[in-house]
Parts: sequence; C-alpha cells; structure tokens
Amino acid sequence: MDQPAAEIFILSKLRHGLPKERTYHNFNHTLDVYRSAVAIAAQEDIEGLDLDLLRTAALYHDAGFLIGPHEHEMASCALAREGLPQFGYTEEMIERVCSMVMATKLPQKPSDLLGEILCDADLDYLGRSDFFRIGTTLFWEFLYDGVVKNEREWNELQVRFLGSHTYFTTTSRAEREPIKQQHLQRIKSWLAENEGPGVSERFVPLWT
Repeated sequence: MDQPAAEIFILSKLRHGLPKERTYHNFNHTLDVYRSAVAIAAQEDIEGLDLDLLRTAALYHDAGFLIGPHEHEMASCALAREGLPQFGYTEEMIERVCSMVMATKLPQKPSDLLGEILCDADLDYLGRSDFFRIGTTLFWEFLYDGVVKNEREWNELQVRFLGSHTYFTTTSRAEREPIKQQHLQRIKSWLAENEGPGVSERFVPLWT
C-alpha cells in the first residue's frame, strides 16, 4: 500500500477541483480534519495500518463534493473505491476507509474507535478558539445553498446543532467539549440580545 502517493493523488484533486462556493467544505477544511484526526489518534494510541487508513479516510471524507453536494459521503466512497486500488489498497482496506467516511454523515454514527476519531476530527473546530471564524465560512456556504436566509436563522441552527452534538473520544470530550459549551452559551446570549425588526437581516460576526 502506497499511502503517501494516495494522499498526493486525492489532495491534488481537492485543491483544483472543489467548487469555489464551497467556502467551508473546501481544501482547507480537509487539511484541518486531517491534522485533527492525526492529533486525536496520537492521544488514542492509534498507529500502524489503522493510522494510515484513518489518514486516508480523513482526506476522502468530503471528496464527494467534487461530484456534488448531495449524499457527498456516498460519492466520497465511490471515489475511494475507484482511486485507492491503484495504490495497493485491498478491498478490505477500502471498505474500512468507507466505513469511517460514512460515519461522518449527520447524525454521526461511528461503529468503532477509528470512526469516532474521524467524526470528532470533522467537528473539532466546534470546541476551538477559531470556532466563530470557521463557522462564518459555513454560514456563507449555507446562504448559497439556501439552508438559512439570515444570521438569526444561522444562529438558531447553531444552537440546535451544538445542543445535540456529542464528542465520542475521551480526548475530544476532555479538550473540546468545555469550550464548545462556552460557544453555545455565547450564541444563546446573542440571540437573546438581538431581537427586533431588521436584526435578522444583518450579519455581524461573533468572532470580530
């Protein structure tokens, strides 16, 4: 298995092929998830083949956006099954990669520790200091897709999502969950303070 060559292959496709309207699900997000997955894996004692497959899954987890925004996890797996055999990945290895990728589909449903790590890495930013900056890129993407219409709808969506989200690994629960809860309270405060006509139509980033 030539895992480094497989990385270069998919990274090149992601760098040059993702649509510009993917302001959140873009090349930088993939690198962020990759770094987070490797960092969490180190604390969860993942190494060897498991680590290699986790790294591959991190790079492929949103590759389906190269094809389109709908059911992108399925599309990511299709790309993995198409591209990875040329780098010596066996069918069993590829299915393990796809299992991790599919675990990130919301609501997340990981079936093993590797899936848990990738799920936590995918949403690692929820419990970091750059949460509001990164979240703004998702807000722009959601505006483009028509998921939300204004800042109030966006923050209401964030409250629902953060309130229902759970980290899976011991590492992320300890390092990210407390900060995530702080972000949730800040958004709730913003919603309470910004009520009235016209407020929902303007956008003032919480991270400024």
